[in-house]
Amino acid sequence: MTRIDFNELVHQLSHRLYGYAFRILRNQEEAEDAVQEVFIKLWKLKDRLGEYNSVDALATTMVKNHCIDQVRKGKNIFNNEGSSQLYVVSSSPSPEQEMVNKESDEIIHRIIDSLPEIYRRVIMLRDIEGFSYEEIAEKTKETVNNLRVILSRGRKMIRDEFNKYQNEQRGTGQADRKVL
Repeated sequence: MTRIDFNELVHQLSHRLYGYAFRILRNQEEAEDAVQEVFIKLWKLKDRLGEYNSVDALATTMVKNHCIDQVRKGKNIFNNEGSSQLYVVSSSPSPEQEMVNKESDEIIHRIIDSLPEIYRRVIMLRDIEGFSYEEIAEKTKETVNNLRVILSRGRKMIRDEFNKYQNEQRGTGQADRKVL
């Protein structure tokens, strides 16, 4: 990838990635820093970017992961005088929690894959790839208001199916304990 191609990529993605980072971090400077860090990582990967199906999806995932890492590393909490103090929280989940998180991610992806096409597509574009409602409207030819309804219903379907799965698992776990 040439410098000109990379500049074009930065121009295309910067606004959307910033919006995505800001939704997670809720801080302008931190969101800008997150996007800049991701672009630095992408520049280092410039020779291998052609191997990816979607550089947009890669960049969005990188921003999401970077922002989550930032949130896990610590939060600025304001005391009574308005000055910022840094409180560090443990960022490493237990092996059991990692396994539960991985299993939950797999289940959610299977649920998303089983959704009707329009719900799956809108959820993928908004929640996974980080597109704005306006960008999704252009791609799907749906109105922004209709997209909000589709997204809300799709998320509810995912939540209901995931809760159903969890309740089934708890029921199985309770039955197993009774046998023991």
